[in-house]
Amino acid sequence: MTGLDAGLAFFNKTYSDATDLLVEARNYIAYRRANDARDVDIEVRLLVSQETLRITSRLTQVMAWLLSQRAVQNGELSQEEALGETFAIGGATVCEDDRWTYDDRLPEALRSLLERSHNLYRRVCRLEEMQRRHLAATGS
Repeated sequence: MTGLDAGLAFFNKTYSDATDLLVEARNYIAYRRANDARDVDIEVRLLVSQETLRITSRLTQVMAWLLSQRAVQNGELSQEEALGETFAIGGATVCEDDRWTYDDRLPEALRSLLERSHNLYRRVCRLEEMQRRHLAATGS
């Protein structure tokens, strides 16, 4: 397996992980969140809403970045364009904040989504940084 093949396999795995987590998060928000937050005080309900939005922010950033990389693979964007300000992964202030991830007041399913979405976001940040270093080293 060449470096390019390994990179593509890793990208495809990350893309698959992201879409799976996106579907799981959508299902949680659509079908479980209201029930999980029903019998808790207002502070916890607000926290559930806040952290649900954090998951949404992370997954939005991740999917946008992955789709820009797919556009590079399809020849629709250059790697320089994809790593530029328009397509770079963003939202670090919101997406890197994991202080509530292990708060026992939150439902277990939500805590799991928080942890996994944070891990995925960080993985994509590392991928982007690797690509930036590669681009700087090779000029391509």
